[in-house]
Formats: sequence, structure tokens, C-alpha cells
Amino acid sequence: MASTQGTTGSPFAASVEPGSFRVTRPQNASDVTDLLRQHDIQIVDLKFTDLPGLWQHFSITLPEVHDDLFNAGIGFDGSSIRGFQEIHESDMLLRPDPTTAFVDPACDTPTLSMICDVVDPVLRQPYSRDPRYVAKKAENYLRQTGIATTCYFGPELEFFIFDSIRYGQDQHCGYYYVESGEGDWTSGRDEGAYGGGNLGYKQRYKEGYFPVPPHDTLQEIRSEIVLRLQQAGVQIEVHHHEVATAGQNEIDMRFATLTRMADNVMIYKYICKNVARRHGKVATFMPKPLFADNASGMHCHQSLWNDDQNLFYDAGGWALTSDMCRWYIGGLLQHAPALMAFCAPTTNSYKRLVPGYEAPVNLAMSQRNRSAAARIPMYSDSPNARRVEFRCPDPSANAYLAFAAMLMAGLDGIENKTDPGAPLDRNIYDLPPEEARNVRQVPGSLDEALAALETDNTFLRKGDVFTDDVIETWIDYKRTREIDTIKLRPHPWEFYLYFDT
Repeated sequence: MASTQGTTGSPFAASVEPGSFRVTRPQNASDVTDLLRQHDIQIVDLKFTDLPGLWQHFSITLPEVHDDLFNAGIGFDGSSIRGFQEIHESDMLLRPDPTTAFVDPACDTPTLSMICDVVDPVLRQPYSRDPRYVAKKAENYLRQTGIATTCYFGPELEFFIFDSIRYGQDQHCGYYYVESGEGDWTSGRDEGAYGGGNLGYKQRYKEGYFPVPPHDTLQEIRSEIVLRLQQAGVQIEVHHHEVATAGQNEIDMRFATLTRMADNVMIYKYICKNVARRHGKVATFMPKPLFADNASGMHCHQSLWNDDQNLFYDAGGWALTSDMCRWYIGGLLQHAPALMAFCAPTTNSYKRLVPGYEAPVNLAMSQRNRSAAARIPMYSDSPNARRVEFRCPDPSANAYLAFAAMLMAGLDGIENKTDPGAPLDRNIYDLPPEEARNVRQVPGSLDEALAALETDNTFLRKGDVFTDDVIETWIDYKRTREIDTIKLRPHPWEFYLYFDT
């Protein structure tokens, strides 16, 4: 489902939520103190993101909320956080960002949550491996180039809600088992143990897009997620069932600036998982949890603006796009193999990036065409709506790093006036072989993507946005903690293929 970024006017228009309340973000520590009083807050929760992209947290009591918390920060053990420090350099600081404060809708105890920046206590500077710091540096670099003042992102995160999940692997066995009352495979199941007989209305494979209840059993859960997201200050545009069977969903946020949107992605995942759990279900942003059906992507709509002017619009350009927009696309496509190390950063990501499941494996641009990696949505001819949708990322990505990397690739394309190639406004999957072989594709594995990142990272290091330390640590972490561990383990399908050899 495409984001409606820009279709309702300037991105600077006031954001009024449905109902009787308007979300007003705090601006400083004094505003946070006001929130504590207004909502009878009892606990303050400090959240930050590890290098792979999961939220970590600890909670403090109200007497600990004072000016020093926002200025000097509060200490924690960085050696226990994935991708951070070694044990001999473990002392780190968290500095809460008061503009991120929200009354936490996932907590029963009145709790105020704040997203924090990570600080090196020795250097008294932002920590190089803090993903949020990377995102902030990317936005600063954009302004330094003079190309634009603002980059807007509007990601479409897809995810599954299952009834339960079981998985395990040891020296003598390995398995996973997904339970979903919506799953097509349950059409013949005796569901007496699940509270009644089998009531039918299962989602057929690849037919989960837009059916109404009772086929769509997750309408009320998604609505609850949406309301809780709005309570947390995240503006939502639309929610719906997605293509796959067994509970695939999409909830679309209204676009925001790069770092703010990455913050919103973290809130989004947090609330989806917690609301699902309250209903006795489980939400996952794993890209490809089901065989033979559509996977979950994170199509990223993005545009560059000078104040209230969309720089990607040109009334006389192809698909109403400017030269700058097309050069930005050129940068995305040129650097796509390296980008995938951050945008599709798991071994499971490459189970999604295969032809035949609306997967954007072809490095081409197009208008309206979902088989191309870079698409120009054509829902509106409004100048504010002109943007590029980069379809390769998936929701396993660390949004701070993925958004920053895409912006840096696009800026490199603009600086070098990179030609994205002729538009391919056809179904690229059906191209004759002699034409298809001329279309570059995304890497076929995380291994290939990391190798591409090793050789193509100069564009990321401009302005010191991605330091060598971040890139090297990312590559090493992914290889040793993920790729190598997968290589060591036999796959269940290998038994089917090879046991009788």
C-alpha cells in the first residue's frame, strides 16, 4: 500500500489526530516535567537502539529526572549491548532527548518513555556506533551540501501476527512451527481445541489483500495498534490486511523527517508487538517467515525539500519528476548492492528478494510498476506528492542506519548526476531473457551484500556520517554472529534432498 506522502498539502501543516486531542511534542526538559505532572507519571523509561536495531531500555524513578539527566546523562554498561563496547571500555552514558517523550501506551503503570542518545563518557561526545547519531549526522550532512534543507521518509512496514510460534535447533534436531487461525493450511483442521469448530474463511495463499472480516480476523487488533500509536504521537494514515495468508498486515505512518521517522519506526514495532501480546498473539517483522507466500517489506518513500518546496517535482519531467529526483534514484540504484547490507540486513531478507512474490529484485526505475526497485507512485499529480519509493528494504533493518544510508546514496547520485537508466514501465519479471540479462539485480545473499559494502562505502563516509568503525563493526557482526552460524547448521530441506544419497 503506498504512502500518501504529500497529498494533503505542505508537510508543515498542523498535525491534528482524530478525536478530541492534538499531539504536541515536548520541546525541552521543562515540558517533560509538565508531562510528568499532567499524567501522574510514576516511572520514566529510557530507550535506545543497539547496533542491529532492537530497542533496549531501563527505568528510573521520578527523583532521578532532573537537569543533569538531560545534560550529563546517566550511566550504563555498554559491553552488554550488541555491537557496542568491549568489557574494558564498558562505561557509557544515555542522554534522553526530551522531544521524544511520550506517555507509554504499552505500560499499565503510568510511564513516560524517552528515546536517548548514546554518549562516550571519556570523549564527552556522541558515540560513533549509536544508530541514532548516524541518522542525525546524515541530516546534518544534507544541510551542509546545500542541496536541500530536509529529507522526508515514509516507510511502509509490513508484519505478521501469528497465534503462536515455536522454533528450536540443537545438535540433533531443528524446526519451526507457525500457528495461525487465518492460515490457508488450517482449512481442514479440527479446531475444537481452539474454542470451537472450524469456521472457515481462511486466507488463501497470496489472496490476503483487502478482504473484510470475517476473513480479516485482525481488524480490531490493528485498530487498537493504530490508536495506541497515535497516543504515542505517531500519526497514522491507513491500516489493512496484506497479501499473504496467516495474518500479514500493514499500518502506514504519515511521513516525517529522517531521524524522527526512524524514532517512529521503533515506537511502531514496540507497540505492534505489545498489543499483539496482550491479545495472546505474536507480531514479527521477520521478512520471510512463511514458505511459498509473500514476505514483509519496508518500501521507503523519500523526497528532498527546500523549506516548503518539493525538489523532486517538475511539471515537465518524466512522471512529473525533476532531474534531481532522477539523479537521486541513480544513486540508489548504483549503490544498491552495498545499501542492501543495511536495508536488507539478515540472511532471511534474501528469502524475500526472489522473483515472483512482488519482490523488488530488479535495479531499475519505473512509474507505478511494483516489479522495479525504484518506483514513482502516480496516485496524485500534486507537486507535494512527488517522491521515489525504494522497494528493496525490509522491516528487519535498523531504520536509523537504513534511512541514513539511502539518503547518502541519493545525495551521491545528485552530486555526480548519476543516470538511473531508461524507465522500465513493464512487468520486468516477464522480460525476454535477452532483455532481462541487461537489468542488474540486488545481491542474492547477505554475504554478497556485505562484500559489496566492503568495496563500495565512500559515499557513506562523506561528512563522517558512517565512520569506518561503524562499517567495520557492522560487517564483522553480521558475518560472525549471523552468516557463519547459519552456515554451520543443516537445513531441514537438506534432509529431503540429500538423506538418501
